[in-house]
Amino acid sequence: MSADSDDPHYLGHRERLRARFAEAGSDGMPDYELLELVLFRSIPRRDVKPIAKALIRQFGSFAEVLAAPRGRLREIDGIGDSVVLDLKIVEACAHRLARGAVAKRPALSSWSAVIEYCRTTMAFAETEQFRLLFLDKRNTLIADEVQQTGTVDHTPVYPREVVKRALELGATAVILVHNHPSGDPTPSSADIAMTRQIVEVAKPLGIAVHDHIIVGRDGHASLKGLRLI
Repeated sequence: MSADSDDPHYLGHRERLRARFAEAGSDGMPDYELLELVLFRSIPRRDVKPIAKALIRQFGSFAEVLAAPRGRLREIDGIGDSVVLDLKIVEACAHRLARGAVAKRPALSSWSAVIEYCRTTMAFAETEQFRLLFLDKRNTLIADEVQQTGTVDHTPVYPREVVKRALELGATAVILVHNHPSGDPTPSSADIAMTRQIVEVAKPLGIAVHDHIIVGRDGHASLKGLRLI
C-alpha cells in the first residue's frame, strides 16, 4: 500500500529531502531524488519514490523524463494528466532559462551557453528537429525557429528556405542545429552535404553559416570544430 502523506515516516522523508536541497542544492542528489522533489507538489498524498524510480528506469535520466512524450509518461503507474502537466511546466522553465542565457549576448562569445541551450531543447527529443538560430551583425540572437520536424532518423531541409527566412528576418548569420534521436551526434554524410549546400547558397547573399551543431544524449558535434565546413 502507498504511504499517505500523514504517515510520520514519509513526512520525515519529505522534510529531510527538502532540507538537503535547501542546504546544498541538487549537488550529490541522484536524479530520482530531484524528481521526487518535483513530484511532492504534484502528488501530495502518496509515496513518490517508487514513481520517481520507475520514471528514471523507463526514460534514463531526469532530463529524459522531462522531455518524454506525454503519452509515454502516462504509461507509468501513478502518472496522470496533472503530473504530466507539472513535468512539462518544469521542462518549459528549463528551456526558457537556457534560452535566456543566449538571448541578449553575442552568440560567439557565449558559445557554451549556446551549446547548453541546444542540448536542453533538443537532445532528448524522439524525432529529428532542425532548428535555426538567426543572428544580427553583432551576432546577437534575433530569432530561434524550428524549421522542420521529421522522423526518428530524417528531417527534410531545403537550403533555399533557410536562406529565404534569414533574409526575411534581416539576419546576417545563422547557426544550424539538429538532433540525432539515436543519441550519437556524429554527423552523417547527408548532414555534411546539406550543410555545405546551405553555405553555398547563403554566402553570395552575405549570410554566414557560423556552425552546424548536432546534439544527442551522448553529447554534441560541431561541424566547424570538426573542420567539415
